[in-house]
Amino acid sequence: MALLESIIIPLGTPMPEFKLNDPFGKSHEGKDLYGEKGLLLAFLCNHCPYAIAVWPRFIRLANAIKDKGIHAAAINPNINPEYPDDAPEQMVRKIKEEGIRFPYLGDEKQDVARAFKAQCTPDIFLFDHQKRLIYHGRFDDNWQDERKVKHQELKEAIDCYLNGKKIPTEQKPSMGCSIKWVN
Repeated sequence: MALLESIIIPLGTPMPEFKLNDPFGKSHEGKDLYGEKGLLLAFLCNHCPYAIAVWPRFIRLANAIKDKGIHAAAINPNINPEYPDDAPEQMVRKIKEEGIRFPYLGDEKQDVARAFKAQCTPDIFLFDHQKRLIYHGRFDDNWQDERKVKHQELKEAIDCYLNGKKIPTEQKPSMGCSIKWVN
């Protein structure tokens, strides 16, 4: 498992258009995932320890911001026969066990991960109501132990955005397992 960081993507970059299915076979278009004020999107999977650590935090944050007009979605770019924990049937299990109430989509061809220039799981993106990137960085400052978190960078960026304050432009990259590219 190769450890990577997300790459710098210029703030203001428009969200790439995409259409993916969830593991139940329902199709979702990126533009339709937005809430009134934006979209929080993360490339996540089921097997990576970094993603596993972030999942509960991501779910709680997604639930907390939905009523504030920001919807959430997760994309699994690791649907690869060598990683059975990330197979669609395991995505269904995760959705049910974790009570995930937002779309968890499978990027079987990995075209969407490439379009977003995603590198790792987790790789986190926050888009405003104009579908422009306003945050691309880590969830917080301690992926290993949530009790030791001192800075919740993603939540702070969301709070700034929702309160009309300037979002810090210095954003530390997310860190995680490399995406398991199939070709």
